[in-house]
Amino acid sequence: MIVVAVLLGVLGIVGSVAPGLPGPPLSWLGLLIMYFFGGDPMTARFLFIWLAVTTIVTVLDYVLPMWFTKLTGGSKYAGWGALIGLFVGIFLTPVGMILGSLAGAFIAELIVADKDATSSLKSAFGAFLGFISTTGLKLIAAGVMMYYIIIYI
Repeated sequence: MIVVAVLLGVLGIVGSVAPGLPGPPLSWLGLLIMYFFGGDPMTARFLFIWLAVTTIVTVLDYVLPMWFTKLTGGSKYAGWGALIGLFVGIFLTPVGMILGSLAGAFIAELIVADKDATSSLKSAFGAFLGFISTTGLKLIAAGVMMYYIIIYI
């Protein structure tokens, strides 16, 4: 079972960057397994604190990109464009994911929302900042949980 916990921790880190995998929740499941099967005892309080962190980070993953996009004058199309660009860019390097997200938001605002290039670029940067901030939060949370999975082996 410890191997499964470590695997979930690794998948949690990968899922923090790759779309479609719920990163921090997978890492938390790894912690849960370590609670029951780990070598050193983990307190239930510790486990519930990380459940709260996981829940907050997961909710922020949906809220922050929209907030950043709205803050910079973007529409919902910028958010969708950023997500589509991210999926297209995933087949390239991590740089492709970042540039794909930025380009997708820009193109969506320019073509679908029918905004000028300056407004579209501003909205694209908002969507991009939302993506980067939530990715960073998820990576930190999943990374710390992976650390504790290893510590509790």
